[in-house]
Amino acid sequence: MTTEYTGEAPGVRDLGGGLTLTKVSVGPMDNNAYLLSAGAEQLLIDAANDAPELLKLAGDAGLATVVTTHQHRDHWFALAEVVRATGAASLAHAADAPPLPVVTRTLQDGDTVEVGGHSLEVIHVVGHTPGSIVLAYQEPGGGRAHLFTGDSLFPGGVGNTRGVRENFESLINDVERKLFDRFPDDTWFYPGHGRDSTLGAERPHLAEWRARGW
Repeated sequence: MTTEYTGEAPGVRDLGGGLTLTKVSVGPMDNNAYLLSAGAEQLLIDAANDAPELLKLAGDAGLATVVTTHQHRDHWFALAEVVRATGAASLAHAADAPPLPVVTRTLQDGDTVEVGGHSLEVIHVVGHTPGSIVLAYQEPGGGRAHLFTGDSLFPGGVGNTRGVRENFESLINDVERKLFDRFPDDTWFYPGHGRDSTLGAERPHLAEWRARGW
């Protein structure tokens, strides 16, 4: 792993309060998977691919929870194997749960997911899929916010809505209202593929994204 977190995979970052983030890229579509570790408890965001690599990443501590950001197969290809090996709970939004091979608890907007005494808020963003979610973590003491955005927000734009105007309008509206209008510029976000960014770096381009329609 790299010693200084750059937003590229692989990387490790201290999120404060004893919570550590490890980012890796797995599979032929270079999906990002994020491991949150707090003491003896760990949570994985997107068991995307390469179950042996993800299980090696989790190590002896295992996994308490796996959260799937949305229903597209490249984000859950390794889910069944990882859950079977670790006994982890498998969480996803109710609207995206049916295609997944295993779900033990469904999520709704405003729910919280816990890891080692730390809370992540579930933010439902509709458009890339009906049940896409963003997980929001706030550093202790009012520090920086961190958003795990799946395929709903990337550096350079929102996720793919496959030319369906209604889906694009829903996604850009949710991303603007629920993320950009709520969180400050220093908020760091972690997408489902590629490098991270901040809301401040992307905010000046919101009108451009709306105008181009993707």
